Amino acid sequence: MMVFHKGMQYHSGHDRGGGVSGGGVCCGDHDHAGVAGHGGWLGENSELIYAIASGVCLVVGALLWWLTGLPEWVGLVWVLGAYYFGGWYTLKEAIESVSGGRFEIDFLMLVAAGGAAYLGEYGDGAFLLFLFSLGHALEHYAMGRAKRAIESLAELTPTFARVIRDGQEVEVGIEEIVVGDLVKVRPDERIAVDGVVVEGGSEVDQAAVTGESVPVEKVAYEVDGGERSSRVIEMIDRVGKESLVFAGTINGRGSMSVVVSKAAGDSTLSRLIRMVKEAQGKRSRTELLTAGFERVYVPCVIGFVVMLLFAWVVIDEGFDVSLYRAIAVLVGASPCALAIATPSAVLSGIARGARGGILIKGGGALEALGEVDVVAYDKTGTLTKGEPRLVDVVSCEGVSERELLSVAMGVEKESGHPLAMAVVEGANHRLDGGDGVEVEEAESVTGFGVKGVIDGEAVMVGKLGMFEEVGGEAKAEVEREVGRLSDGGRTTMVVKKGERYLGVLGVMDEAREEAKVVVAMMREMGVKRQVMLTGDHERVAEAVGQAVGVDEVMGGLLPEDKVGAVERLGTGGEVVAMVGDGVNDAPAMARSGVGIAMGAAGSDVALETAEVALMSDRLGGLPTAVGLGRKAKVIVRENLWISLGMVGILIPAAMSGLEIGPVVVLHEGSTVVVVFNALRLLGYGKGE
Repeated sequence: MMVFHKGMQYHSGHDRGGGVSGGGVCCGDHDHAGVAGHGGWLGENSELIYAIASGVCLVVGALLWWLTGLPEWVGLVWVLGAYYFGGWYTLKEAIESVSGGRFEIDFLMLVAAGGAAYLGEYGDGAFLLFLFSLGHALEHYAMGRAKRAIESLAELTPTFARVIRDGQEVEVGIEEIVVGDLVKVRPDERIAVDGVVVEGGSEVDQAAVTGESVPVEKVAYEVDGGERSSRVIEMIDRVGKESLVFAGTINGRGSMSVVVSKAAGDSTLSRLIRMVKEAQGKRSRTELLTAGFERVYVPCVIGFVVMLLFAWVVIDEGFDVSLYRAIAVLVGASPCALAIATPSAVLSGIARGARGGILIKGGGALEALGEVDVVAYDKTGTLTKGEPRLVDVVSCEGVSERELLSVAMGVEKESGHPLAMAVVEGANHRLDGGDGVEVEEAESVTGFGVKGVIDGEAVMVGKLGMFEEVGGEAKAEVEREVGRLSDGGRTTMVVKKGERYLGVLGVMDEAREEAKVVVAMMREMGVKRQVMLTGDHERVAEAVGQAVGVDEVMGGLLPEDKVGAVERLGTGGEVVAMVGDGVNDAPAMARSGVGIAMGAAGSDVALETAEVALMSDRLGGLPTAVGLGRKAKVIVRENLWISLGMVGILIPAAMSGLEIGPVVVLHEGSTVVVVFNALRLLGYGKGE
């Protein structure tokens, strides 16, 4: 292959060629996108424009040499123009890398182009710089797509909001809004702040933050007494997700008044963007190994090429022939595709996760997701809804359900325990809004239940162990029902008034509708073992475990016991993922191979604790996260084979006489293939 064969040239028995280096992202730790990607006086596309200008100059110079009888210097001027435009950004980056003590791809390509010019092969050198600069620009464009997918999140927050101040509705900039301000949100507009709905209600599209495809209904949080805004901020930890809204989400057809709970810079969306950007700098084991390999490999290549320059000393050939061969080997051995193989896949995977409401904190977390063998689930709030419900009401003989519920509701209203609240809510629903009977002298019995007085008779609601007397058919009937409900996974409460047993109530934290499907999907993905960890009683845990289909249940665990359980699950070298809410499961998450927090939107602890955060309160994001990690692992492996395989082929081929042209085209082609293969991750879940 011969690109030019006119002007100052050397001859070695056959025609020589020109080509492109494998350019783009260089070896080592330096990121050149910051230099080349920000362009110059022509804007952000300056690098691409310079590369095209280099190609135009090259073509014009070739035509002038081949098709006209003009002096050779006329065509040479145009070719030197190709050198200028093709080498401008390459030289800038080479100067930056060399000044930092690194000899990277840009420097090697300049040496190769300079060597071609020394041999009089100006056309070959110009062609080399043209294709290198074009490949560099195209790679920056492709990688920019992944970065823009992340940065576009920042454009979701409006620049102003309507705030009520001094009784008037005024528009103010986001940066002027403070915690406690009351913001008006109109229909079909984007919400500007994180906050709590205190008036009105609507359906809100939260896809930008949580990844949920279906709009979520928001209702007003009722606040009694005191100044409303300050009361809401004081009680923020008690506010349910149905009243929380996030900056960047889209309101539906209703109007709402929202008390601001976080300043603009601390909103869930702002923190998500910051954490995703920080995650780009956190490297996986594969990235670290590749970077270490490059630090050794590049100096070895330079040393080997220097040796080839002296081949003419031991082989009967001219120095020009040895130099040409050394340049061809230099281009073929440059590890450009290897340098970009893993970072491009990691960046694309993080960007895809962020778009779907999955925060992946760096390459290490993404790699760990792809290697998960065992999944340990917290029960409450993860596999279950985290909201106990009254599911069974069993009245004793001669006792009506209304009497049983009225007494239980009246007593449990005096307790703030979650199970008591579940009884009150369930009874209220079954009694169509009844308030229950009035209770006097209500008193909590720690660890057992609640007692009080109704119409002069002592009333007790609680565990069976709270009732010490033994005997009687009613007591035997109650014990049978308690056993039956307990075997079904219910937490039971016995109700007694005076000398009469009124009945038994069964409360249960029900499994999420999607939990069984998610467990089945994880098994299909190749997860070998799925375990549920909980502090609940074994029988309650077993009932939930059977309902969702996990392989094993461990009940009665304290937080430190969960840590031990996670350690045991990974004793055989398995990678364990711990899925929880990021609060009381934090120690177990920290000890696992990868901690995954659910419902992280609005939760500071969950965002900080977990390596992977599912922003929505839905378990359905887990298979997507693990699937994304597995797909990224496959793509990284493919990229490494492509990059190393091409280098392994091109080095001996170049030493055997393969010309620069095909060496460069194949090398550059492998680099572009690697980048666009990685970009497939941006479309994961859409036909993948």
